[in-house]
Amino acid sequence: MVISLSAVVVLLVIMLVMIRSKSLKAGPALVAVLFGFFLASTGIAPTIQRLLDSLANTLNQISF
Repeated sequence: MVISLSAVVVLLVIMLVMIRSKSLKAGPALVAVLFGFFLASTGIAPTIQRLLDSLANTLNQISF
């Protein structure tokens, strides 16, 4: 849950920066948000969540 919330906050900040810098318009941003919202309610959502959890665990194990 913590990783999901962190990812949402980071992606929100990135999207807001892109909108403010005019590299992403409000219309396409809204489409991307709606796509993510509806994608989360499909059957593939658990697979995506497992992939992101696995990626987060892998990155967590890498020592710099």
